[in-house]
Amino acid sequence: MNFDWLISHPEVLLLVLAPLFFVCILLEWLVRNRLPASAQYHGVEVMCNFALAAMHQLADLLSGLLIAKLYLWLFDWRLFDIQMTLVSFIVLLIAQDFCYYWFHRASHRIRWMWAAHVVHHSSETMNFSTAFRQSLMYPLAGMWLFWLPLVIIGFDPNWVVFAVLLNLGLQFFVHTQAVKSLGVIEYIFNTPSHHRVHHGRNPQYIDKNYAGVLIIWDKIFGTFEPEVATVEYGITKPVNSLNPITVTFAEWRDLLTDLKDPKLSGRQKVKLLFSPPQTARSLENEPADREQQV
Repeated sequence: MNFDWLISHPEVLLLVLAPLFFVCILLEWLVRNRLPASAQYHGVEVMCNFALAAMHQLADLLSGLLIAKLYLWLFDWRLFDIQMTLVSFIVLLIAQDFCYYWFHRASHRIRWMWAAHVVHHSSETMNFSTAFRQSLMYPLAGMWLFWLPLVIIGFDPNWVVFAVLLNLGLQFFVHTQAVKSLGVIEYIFNTPSHHRVHHGRNPQYIDKNYAGVLIIWDKIFGTFEPEVATVEYGITKPVNSLNPITVTFAEWRDLLTDLKDPKLSGRQKVKLLFSPPQTARSLENEPADREQQV
């Protein structure tokens, strides 16, 4: 494939990598008898994961085209005009990974964004197919906002999208229990061990290891946790469904239900949207606003 064409159409990168993904899935499936129960493949769940991936890809493609046109219409300027060289490409990859860390952290700490991201965490199994478990609601949740600074700085939008998708593609390889430890690589890079922690619902593992490719961000910003105890996969409020539509919209439904609660003030509803997911469970116990009390 012509590399220049790929950069002009970065949205196809994950499709180009798909054969490699499926080879890894096959290899993991072949050694499944050596893996724990939480790593096993279940046909219906795998089909759900693939359906979620297809929905996610379609939403990303459509929203990407729309957002790119909107951005170029509103902000057809940059601080610099960065030419792509080997050095600037490496800088872009590191900068994008830094942006990804904050997007990922926000997706766990802001309920509006969690409503989209929870799809990825809702499975109680952990294998390569779990990487396909994505949400079509990311564009609505605001994922794209975290990449705009890179374009404003001066990186070409196509290269930014390419870097984003390359980062996501590399993250496929950390969704496995077949690899225990990668030695010294664990100090700098995100690895299967680090990412298993991130998918854990154990109290000590919740909201840890947000890294995309470089685990150094978690170590710098105090969100790193090593894998010690056996990981319990999933979320504290299970979806209990393998219907991709239900999985996609379950948290959005719960969010809207909470927003309709007549006992909540306007301030509490804003807090519900932008506070961590757990906050919603305590809002009903908060005192009403002073004007409501009057």
